[in-house]
Amino acid sequence: MIELIPAIDIINGQCVRLTKGDYDQKTIYSHSPAKMAQDFEAHGFKRLHVVDLDGAKSKHIVNDAILKEITETTSLTVDFGGGIKTDEDLQKAFDSGASMVTIGSIAVTCPELFMGWLEKYGADRIILGADVRHGKISINGWKEDSTEDLLPFLKKYVDAGVRNVLCTEISKDGTLAGPAIDLYRQVMEAYPNLHLIASGGVSSLKDIEELDRAGIPAVVFGKAIYEGKINLKELWDWQSASYPASM
Repeated sequence: MIELIPAIDIINGQCVRLTKGDYDQKTIYSHSPAKMAQDFEAHGFKRLHVVDLDGAKSKHIVNDAILKEITETTSLTVDFGGGIKTDEDLQKAFDSGASMVTIGSIAVTCPELFMGWLEKYGADRIILGADVRHGKISINGWKEDSTEDLLPFLKKYVDAGVRNVLCTEISKDGTLAGPAIDLYRQVMEAYPNLHLIASGGVSSLKDIEELDRAGIPAVVFGKAIYEGKINLKELWDWQSASYPASM
């Protein structure tokens, strides 16, 4: 069963979505991320992906108070990313209620620090962020492209014990143009035991069904919900019908 993970991206305390990671292409969908999270929980979701876009841009956590509000007013399992660059940032995320954190840039720029966090907190709490543009890993809020190619980058960390990877195809993100299924298939063929979380481009229930058929373990989606392309009740009904034993 594919794991369904709605997303909340935060700028200036508001729930927003960007297009292709461009901060100049921003749409505001809610002035209360916590209320949005409560709505997801009311529709039966158990997991939530929260991104501090202010933090990603500023290179330190900014919206930890909103993270805390979400975790204190829901029972959702929250994974949090954006701006985690130091031990203090990481501890702040966990202290604010995050069950897991997504680490991307540091895994590229300071692999020793990432490995230290992986060893200290364990593979169940550390998600490797692998955001891809033109085949290269992107860092620092998607403002820079590194020289790291996706599959060799993943191999280094899978060999070191990473089990959870969030992979976003940046050219798809926020476009409602459909997910990069071929890319995710390549990753799963290379690392079949990986818990891969696909992100970017989901536009409909049909896209989620296709990812499910492709054997992708999990999917993050946001804009399709906010734009009314995916109806939460229909999504929940599909999951209930497809996997009744899991409900």
